[in-house]
Amino acid sequence: MSSDAADQPEDSRTDRQRLLAAVIETIVPADASPSAVEAGGLDFLGALLDGERRDWRPRVEGVLAAVTAHAPGFVELDPAARLAVLDGLADDGDYRWFARLVQRGYFADPGNLGNRDRASWQDLGWRPEPASGWPDLDQVFELDRSALVRHHELRERYDAVVVGSGAGGGVAAAALAEAGRRVLVIERGDLPDRAYLAADHLRNARTPVELDDRTGPGADEVRTFELGEALITLRATDGRWGNNAMTVGGGTRVYGAQAWRFSPEDFRMASRYGVPEGSALSDWPIDYDELEPYYSRAEWEIGVSGDATGDSAHGPRSRDYPMPPLAGTRASSVLAAGAARLGLQTSAVPLLISSTPWLGRPACARCAQCIGFACPIEAKNGSHNTMLPRAVATGLTSILTSARAERLIPDASGRIVALAVVGEVDGRIWRAVVHAEEFVVAAGAVETARLLLNSPTAREPHGVGNNADQVGRHLQGHLYAGATGIFEEPVNDLLGPGPAIATNDFRHGNPGLVGGGMLANEFVTTPVLDHGYLDGAGLLPLHGAAMKDAMRHLAPRMQRVVGPVQEMTSAASRVRLDPGVVDRFGIPVARLSGAVHPEDLRLTEFLTDRAGEWLTASGAVRVIRSAPRTADAGPSGGQHQAGTARMGDDPASSVTDRVGRIWGHENVRVADGSLHVTNGGVNPVLTIFANAMRVMDDMTGARADRVRS
Repeated sequence: MSSDAADQPEDSRTDRQRLLAAVIETIVPADASPSAVEAGGLDFLGALLDGERRDWRPRVEGVLAAVTAHAPGFVELDPAARLAVLDGLADDGDYRWFARLVQRGYFADPGNLGNRDRASWQDLGWRPEPASGWPDLDQVFELDRSALVRHHELRERYDAVVVGSGAGGGVAAAALAEAGRRVLVIERGDLPDRAYLAADHLRNARTPVELDDRTGPGADEVRTFELGEALITLRATDGRWGNNAMTVGGGTRVYGAQAWRFSPEDFRMASRYGVPEGSALSDWPIDYDELEPYYSRAEWEIGVSGDATGDSAHGPRSRDYPMPPLAGTRASSVLAAGAARLGLQTSAVPLLISSTPWLGRPACARCAQCIGFACPIEAKNGSHNTMLPRAVATGLTSILTSARAERLIPDASGRIVALAVVGEVDGRIWRAVVHAEEFVVAAGAVETARLLLNSPTAREPHGVGNNADQVGRHLQGHLYAGATGIFEEPVNDLLGPGPAIATNDFRHGNPGLVGGGMLANEFVTTPVLDHGYLDGAGLLPLHGAAMKDAMRHLAPRMQRVVGPVQEMTSAASRVRLDPGVVDRFGIPVARLSGAVHPEDLRLTEFLTDRAGEWLTASGAVRVIRSAPRTADAGPSGGQHQAGTARMGDDPASSVTDRVGRIWGHENVRVADGSLHVTNGGVNPVLTIFANAMRVMDDMTGARADRVRS
């Protein structure tokens, strides 16, 4: 690792390097497996502190200074004495942070340099690839990159422009192009190779180590957050930022792909439960029956594996899943026995992952890293390998990457006729204006709201669709309930994707509570995630050989049961434009405010109790409840963000009509989770796919029963 000061004397740099090596070798010592130093820990820290986290250098130097203050001769001490010194720093927050950083580098992928030759993985018996190896495939799906255009290749006019390429944007692009429109898709991210998105265990949205996600915004992208009287600037690595994947395919390229339908009650929450004080709970303008044909279309046209026979929450189905569920796992067998003891009804978890070859792509190979990663063989079905290829196949679709929509532009009458677009190439900012007849906004709930708010017109001075002050309100996502169980014997067989059993018994009808949620076992975890979960549960010693022993024993015996909580909507949980902070393009950043409703917290506690009971009944010898939400956590959002442009039948209380048309704008539609009036007690992506199909059928005049198989 380089010195904090380039002009530091050589002897001083050497002494410092010896001290650093001694400290990290004590944090992760050699035993049956190599130490952190032997596995490359110095290289890991050097690359990090000389690269993207140079700002961490003073903090690391402070830790080394604290060690020296406790023991000036630390390097000369024997291992037991060194450990005693570090034990004395156990209450030092900076030291605890540094110990975890060293350990997570040790348990991460070899590409991060701290796990040379997979040393820690071999010690834990973990491997990322399938037990039988990767299948021998003639070819793996690739999106036709000839559809990608650069800013200087843009046409002046298109028939339609789609903002965003995730679940809603992909559906919109396919529907419009197949209806004969010439379409431009604008994507804020780019189209990295699968290998770039399929290996890094630290730059993954599931790993909270304050490093930039490979599908997320860069370090210079900020949002602001109102916390009482304070205004906090949020870096994108802060969970409160509300990050979602920004790449071609959006979150669907790296998601966990749980493919639940909302239940009939989810569309009628206010009618079922009333409107709790302080909430803006409301019914959808459509019901389950209207969306059901589109659920079926989404399941077949994108590809869902599942078994509807054990699901106690869904309404009537017009068609079964196109593929059977993935085979169960050791953990699902253990949990099935526990559910039977409690009288819980369970089902397989429906997944947008192929259990058999589907639409020209192979079946899942059951590797041990799924959520947060691109699938190496494209067995995970998303916008990038289903809807966008259909759009591109027409020859009518262009995709502009690494660009963002700045504002919608009206003509003198207020009709939206163009979109201002901005981007950066080689450090130089470019701008363009593209004209079109029709526009579809599907940028995610935060960025969709930001675009509409940043598009004032003469008759809508506060933004398109915002004369009733509804744009940006009702921001919601999902709180997560759950618990971690430790079993006597190993329960993890490393069969991905992981979620194999769920109960929907608590989706509704919970006494004294509003709504509910699904509970399922967790995705297969990486060693660095195992470390994070076990450390967060208070089950790992801070450092030393005891930490390594605990990881060896506990990681194979750990199983988590978790699930999303259906949230109450609140008009105070919202997205606005910050009047004083802009991004590097001069666009006001999103300002977030509000908090979750007290009912959401009560429901989270209830479902956490149920998760703990299920684990205990399944044989867990120790159960650790998930930590409660902190008071400074702000509004919900993140990967399941929804609600900021909700649809309805009244312009006074909604942003769009029931088919996603922004009130007063016949040619502008929203087609993402922003439309959701409520967000269900399950993962919402299948509903985004299905509802976007419904919206686009109205826009193009197509029929609901049109299914490609």
